[in-house]
Amino acid sequence: MTDILLRDDRDGIATLTLNDPGTLNALSDEMLAALARQLSDIAASDLRVVILRTAGRAFCAGHHLRQMQAMRQADDGGAAAFADLFDRCAAVMAHIRNLPQPVIARVHGLATAAGCQLVATCDLAIAAEDAKFGVNGVDIGLFCSTPMVALTRNVGRKRAFELLSMGLMMSAEEAVTAGLVNRAVPADALDDCVAYYAGHLARKLPGAVRVGKDIFHAQAELPIDDAYALARDAMVANLGDPDTAEGIQAFLEKRAPRWTP
Repeated sequence: MTDILLRDDRDGIATLTLNDPGTLNALSDEMLAALARQLSDIAASDLRVVILRTAGRAFCAGHHLRQMQAMRQADDGGAAAFADLFDRCAAVMAHIRNLPQPVIARVHGLATAAGCQLVATCDLAIAAEDAKFGVNGVDIGLFCSTPMVALTRNVGRKRAFELLSMGLMMSAEEAVTAGLVNRAVPADALDDCVAYYAGHLARKLPGAVRVGKDIFHAQAELPIDDAYALARDAMVANLGDPDTAEGIQAFLEKRAPRWTP
């Protein structure tokens, strides 16, 4: 069997490739388990950036509907299995959010339902200009309630509800305007653009980026006074890092910083 999830580490960057094009890289039981394993391993590593990409003609079509239909055979009609599935999916999304390293989604083709949720969960997203985004489960009678959680933390409420309730697809250009995607580029420039972002991040002081990612997400969920208090403590801790002191001194002396390898 071909590995359902591929990983390549080089120059401080881990590239994870969802490799199940026959299902449009659906978030099957196997895919979720593979992602959980690799994300746990990456979290404990000294890697600096993660790129999340996929094989085939689509980014990710969401959950594996055939597996979900099979769950209905249980005595409870699948309720317990469905709850477990969504808990495991939410755990993977939380793992991406809590990962010390920034995660960049490289998006081409379709990103729908939980696939759109995956894009929304990543810290950055670069899309090919012909990519399409949607949370259109409503078209088959299933409102995308769990993808909605990540979507509404990226996109304004009225736009999000329009997408969720009407099943509309959003172009890459619209996704940039809505805040779901950072940049849309021609398909033949996608890899270069993602490499630029990843390489740029990988050259920053890792400790600062790790602290920054954690505080960025945490403060966004807090009232403003609590957010400032949390950010203050983060700045104080960051300033206590010898490498940060070296970075500031290097700036004052107009030279490149000599950070700890």
